[in-house]
Amino acid sequence: MTQTYSIGVDLGGTNLRIASYSEALGLMDTISLPTRLVEGRERVVRDLCEAVVSLKRKGYDGRALAGVGIGTPGPLELPEGILRNPPNLHGWDGFDLRNAVETCLAHSVSIESDGNAAALAEARLGAGREQKVDSLGILTLGTGVGNGLILNGQIWHGSTGMGGEAGHSIVKDQDGAPCGCGGFGCLEQYASAMAIQRMARERMGSEAPASSHAIFLMASEGEPRALSIFETVGHSLAIALTGLVNTLNLPLYLLGGGVCEAWEMFAPSMFRELRVRSYVYRLTEPGEGDPAALERHKTYILRAQLGSGAGLLGACLLPYERQDSTSTSQENLLVHK
Repeated sequence: MTQTYSIGVDLGGTNLRIASYSEALGLMDTISLPTRLVEGRERVVRDLCEAVVSLKRKGYDGRALAGVGIGTPGPLELPEGILRNPPNLHGWDGFDLRNAVETCLAHSVSIESDGNAAALAEARLGAGREQKVDSLGILTLGTGVGNGLILNGQIWHGSTGMGGEAGHSIVKDQDGAPCGCGGFGCLEQYASAMAIQRMARERMGSEAPASSHAIFLMASEGEPRALSIFETVGHSLAIALTGLVNTLNLPLYLLGGGVCEAWEMFAPSMFRELRVRSYVYRLTEPGEGDPAALERHKTYILRAQLGSGAGLLGACLLPYERQDSTSTSQENLLVHK
């Protein structure tokens, strides 16, 4: 059987990352670029495609290219691959990303929301595989807040591809901060790196550090205003998780992204508030600490295993998912003939 490799793209509002991957070797080469949003979406697509082509030229010992996968901020209309008012990609509303990239590369691509790409990676190669669960949810706390769902081993898209947008669930319904999605009080405005910086400016004024990491360091040193920010992060996550836990009753929910470096700062308020709000969580709460194995009929909320690279790794897996789906469909067709 011919060995293959894939190329994955993690299209973010700040950074554009492209990597080659093989099932035997894992990630092989990675390219990181700034996402040049101010120069327009066509410039970003050209950067993306030039990086993909540069990786294809490497050849990888004669391996065949299994495909190109792209993880992008949503909402994303599928299967068309059209972006619909993405809050963190201003000016991209209605952009046919799939067609633009396929035209540039002269090659078909697999496209998915970045949250679902991260969920896929955790399910296939991270916490899902380790804990032997076929259903999980993830909240990725980065520049914004992404969300992905794996139900019974498959990505949950909803009817139009826009399933998994819990980053825009409402966690503050009165005087909530305006969000790029057009709403107010969204989780993204209270649990993302961008939100942490905004809350620091509101609470510290000119003393506010410029980065969420610096605010975390202040909190770790006991600075009261910085600590209050992460208290808000935990409280807000609990509200969003209450909706997910009570609605879906999954065995595993993961939190990933750069904000999770402050886990010890926000987790206490998150779990405290979750116990108050979610009766399903109260009925299924596990013991303290990370488990060696998940206990049945319990609800686990854990840190994601694959770190900030989960979205990129998931994008690399997308072409293989499409192959598996096609093979399964063909097998089912033969059975029914």
